[in-house]
Amino acid sequence: MVLSVVLAAFVLVLPVELPDKTLFASLVLATRFPPLPVFVGVGTAFGLQVAIAVTAGSLLSLLPEALVSGVVAALFLIGAVILWRSASSGPEDADDAGEGREGTSFLRVAAISFGVLFAAEWGDLSQLATAGLAARYDEPLSVFVGAWAALLVVSGLAVFLGKNLADRLPIALIRRVAAGLFLVFALVAVVETVRVLT
Repeated sequence: MVLSVVLAAFVLVLPVELPDKTLFASLVLATRFPPLPVFVGVGTAFGLQVAIAVTAGSLLSLLPEALVSGVVAALFLIGAVILWRSASSGPEDADDAGEGREGTSFLRVAAISFGVLFAAEWGDLSQLATAGLAARYDEPLSVFVGAWAALLVVSGLAVFLGKNLADRLPIALIRRVAAGLFLVFALVAVVETVRVLT
């Protein structure tokens, strides 16, 4: 495991996930159910989604180096544009998680939380970032650990700190910082593509 890759994945995924729909879905689930089973379900869903993204990115790395760095640059550039354009809009609406009751079993709450987050995370910017990092570095375990840790931090904040967190987040600033990070990674990948081609 390479600590610098773990840190890169953590630093890139954390600000991308803060203003995301999955944060607000976690908040909604935590207002309807006890926090611990929600966190277990959400964390498990994130773990599986990160594994899928790392696998996809690692498969990309089997292609020629110039093609991989070009694809990585495109992924990060698309992410930067999406984040920058959405910076002035408000938080994404969370999907309705259904009717919850405090008396629902731990396993049922964890399963509901897993299902909601697993579905919400498909095609997410954090998946894009994770796949791009896995393709760029030949360190799938390090990318997995960094990305999953970032997602667990965000979901833990959402579940255990609740609604107060959502009201205090400067969504526009977070999205612009994340867009800047994506742009930096895109530029590094472009430079690498040019270096490989020349």
